[in-house]
Amino acid sequence: MKILKFGAVWCSGCLVMKPRWKEIEDENPDLKTEYYDVDEHPELVEQYKIEDFPTFIFLSKNDDEVHREVGEVSKKKLLELIEKYKNL
Repeated sequence: MKILKFGAVWCSGCLVMKPRWKEIEDENPDLKTEYYDVDEHPELVEQYKIEDFPTFIFLSKNDDEVHREVGEVSKKKLLELIEKYKNL
């Protein structure tokens, strides 16, 4: 599983999520995440049909989208989703 994180420096919800993700990534060093600034990667915004920020896309090992979260998400919920999808 891999998580794509889409955000922007001007997005207040993205700024809230940044330290939350840092904690999760520090606690789960094997977790694969990739961050994309929407202003720097418009082609990915179009490809993944990103309409609001922040957006977090959970991908299977085959790069199929299995789940999507938009907006501020609690650390607890993110950890539950990671646990749910980690073997896909």
